[in-house]
Order: sequence, then C-alpha cells, then structure tokens
Amino acid sequence: MGPRGGRRGPGAGDVTAALGTRAVRGSLWLGVVNLVSKSSQMLVTLVLAALLTEGQLGAVALAVALVNLGQVVQSIGVYDVIGRTEGDPRRTAGTVLTLSVGAGIVLAVALVAAAGPLTALLGTPDAAGLVRLAALGLPFSAAGGVQMGLMHRELDFRRRLLPDGGSAVLGAALTVVLAACGAGPLSLVLGLLATAVSQPLLGALARGGVRPCWDVAAVREVLGWVAVVGPAAVVGALLVNLDYFAVGHVLGPDAVGVYSLAYRLAWVPYIMVAVVLGAVAFPVFTRLRREGVPLGGAVTRFTRAVLVVTGGLYLALAVLAGHVVLLGERWAGAAGPLVLLSGYGVGICLLQIWYQAVKATGHVRRYLALETTHLVLLAVGLAVLTHAGIGAVSAVQCGAAWLVLPLAWRVLAGLGVAPPAAELAGMTARVLLAGVAGAVPAVALGRWSGDTLPGAIAAAAVLVAGYAGASLLLHRNALAELRRGGLR
Repeated sequence: MGPRGGRRGPGAGDVTAALGTRAVRGSLWLGVVNLVSKSSQMLVTLVLAALLTEGQLGAVALAVALVNLGQVVQSIGVYDVIGRTEGDPRRTAGTVLTLSVGAGIVLAVALVAAAGPLTALLGTPDAAGLVRLAALGLPFSAAGGVQMGLMHRELDFRRRLLPDGGSAVLGAALTVVLAACGAGPLSLVLGLLATAVSQPLLGALARGGVRPCWDVAAVREVLGWVAVVGPAAVVGALLVNLDYFAVGHVLGPDAVGVYSLAYRLAWVPYIMVAVVLGAVAFPVFTRLRREGVPLGGAVTRFTRAVLVVTGGLYLALAVLAGHVVLLGERWAGAAGPLVLLSGYGVGICLLQIWYQAVKATGHVRRYLALETTHLVLLAVGLAVLTHAGIGAVSAVQCGAAWLVLPLAWRVLAGLGVAPPAAELAGMTARVLLAGVAGAVPAVALGRWSGDTLPGAIAAAAVLVAGYAGASLLLHRNALAELRRGGLR
C-alpha cells in the first residue's frame, strides 16, 4: 500500500529504528549548532539593548526585517527540494545554487535601489543606508542555504557546526566590538554582513561545498515546487515581519525598538528548539514516506518534544519578563508584550512541526492555505489594533497563532498523520502541571528578591529545576522511548 496507507513493507521496523537513532543524533548536533549560533545572537541583542536607544534599535530591526524578507524571496522554499528529490541530490543542489544566488543578486540590487522609499514609508528614513549595506549579503546567504539543504537531506548536522556556528560567532564578535566602540546601529549590520559572507566559505572548508550547474529536469522540479511553496514562504516571511512594519508605520521607531526587544527574546526558543526539530523532522518525514512507513507516530513524538521543551522555555520568559528592566528602565515597556509573545511562541513552535508534516506528505497547497489564513488574521488584527500600542500588537500575534492551530490539526487529521486528540490533550496537561511546579516557587522567590540580577538568576534556576524535575516524572515513558531512538 502507499505511504499514507496500511501495511509496512519488510524491514519497516528496522528502517524506523535506524532513522529514529539518526534523528535523535541529528537533533543533538543541530541543537549544539543552534546553541552556538543563537547564543551569539542573544548576546548581541542584550549588548545592543544596553548600548542603543529605542529609536536606534528600531531602525536596525526594520532594516533587518526588510533584508530577511529578501532572503526568503530569494530562496522561496527551494532548499526543501534538495531534501525531497528522488533525482541526483548533488545536481539538484547545484541547480538550486545557480537559481538562488542569481535571485539573491537581483534582490540585492532591487533593495539597494528601493531602500530610500521603503524606509520612508515605514517611518524610519535613517535606516536606508543600513538596508543597502545589509542587502549585499543576500547572494552569500543564498549559497550558504544550499549547503545547509544538502546537509539536512542526509541528517548530517555535525558539519553545520563550522559554517553555521562559526559564521554566527564571527558576526556576533564583530558586532559587539563595533558597538562597544560606538559604531551604533551600523555595528549589527556589519556583523550580519560578515556572517553572510563567511558562512558559505566556512561551509566549503567543512566539505559542504556545492558546484553550480544547470539540470533541466531539476529546474522543472524546482519550479513545480516553487509554484506552491514559494508563495507560502513569502507569506511566512510576512508573518514574521508584518508586525515590525505596522508598528514602524503607525507608532514610530521608538515603539519598534521596544517591541523588537520583546520579540527577539521571544524568538530565541523558537529558533533554538522548534527550528532545530523542524529541520530534523522534514527529512525524517520525507524518508519515512519514501520507505512507505506511516508518519503518525513520528509526528506525535516531534510534537511532544517541541511542546515540552519550548513550554518550559516560554514559561521562564513569561515569569521573568519583568526583569527586562535590568537592561535599562527604558525597556520596561517590553515586559507586558514579552508575556504575550511567549504564548505566541508556543503556538508557532507547534505550527513549525505540523507544517513540516503537511509539506512532507506533498500537500503543499494546504500548507499555503494555512499560512495565508494566518497572514489574513494577523493583518486584520494589526490594521484594527496597532494604534492601541505594542501590547495590542503582541496580543494580535498570540491570538492569530492560536486560532490557526486547530485548523492545522484538522488538516493533519485529514491526512491521517495528526497526533491523537486525547494524546495531545494529555501532553498539554502534563506540560501545564510541570509549569505550575516550576512557576510557583520561582514567582515567590522573584517577589522576595526584587528586580536584581542575582534574584533573576536564582528565580530562573528554581523555575528550570522545578519544571525539568516535574517533566522527567510526567514524561518518563516518552523519555524511555527517546533513549531507544525509535520512531515507531
């Protein structure tokens, strides 16, 4: 029977066990890579918050948002083709490299030319020079993305440590040094440019280099995939950046600066956990389909992993949100939005895994429909409520994500790969119980210690210990299964 269907072929149990072991190892390696790279970004965020004004951080945030949108447009989902193709992956990767780098050059030229009008429209004309400089990194990030796509296909995440982690550390170090020397917003943009340029160079040193080529069959496959996934990728990029654009246009650069601090902090668990697991999940799901093995069990296990880990991290962010004033009293307004954005973060972490399952089954139009629905909900909410402030914007983000979640689950259920409703409810209940075990003593300690750095560290330690201890007890069966490495 087909991949969605009933009986497994001979050796299917061996396939899932071996693939499960590789998935666990891949997750651990990618976790190390992201720990290095995203910890560097977290350090940059804290340093910039300490050294820049709200308006300066807002200008940087809008410049980075525009360039990030360009990065998504240049790739438009083509890296996924490398992971799912049944043709020669090397020739496919070389063809994708040619297409993506070419698109990156075109977009870089377009952003340089349009930087002035775009930043003026968004209420930050001073950011035009930052956009022009950051845009120069687009062709380099395109080349790095192709290298990552090929490594993901083979679940070979260990080789990502040098290009991904090394480039991030290099860019972060440059940013911190320049910021400490008084370079202001320019420090972050130069750091990002250094990261983009060094990533493919370090990737080649790690034996991850890809030669450009042109394969007509691969071009047809890429264009067929892009026809549906490309728009979804652009919609996804708008989902991440539309709030910045709305806040900048309506409330100004100072509001963008405060909001961006809260958003950057809330983005960390998503990048460090959900993106890691999603990057592992997609090649795992596609491999299982190629082997004719049902996906339901794997989707459930990835869902549990992302819910347990990010649930604890977002709980910590929400409980400790008030301590953001340790970066300076000017950032006190970020505390409330950070609590709301923590709820938003849990929602998009779950969506990240579920969307990988939808794409892996080949039903990319349903993925596009879900992303478009999310964008419409967000756009309507922002149009109505942005004038009410960044707290309202954060509430819109949270509400839109959680309205889409049941729709995404229904799509998975229709494809026969959704986590069972009863099991999903049980996971959620156990996460909430573990959250209570960690949050209650942490909140009590935080009230006693006040807004001090030692108090914040102590409250965080108590919260993590309580949540982790309760989670180990409540999820012992899942942990035993994880140690066995199976996906059955």
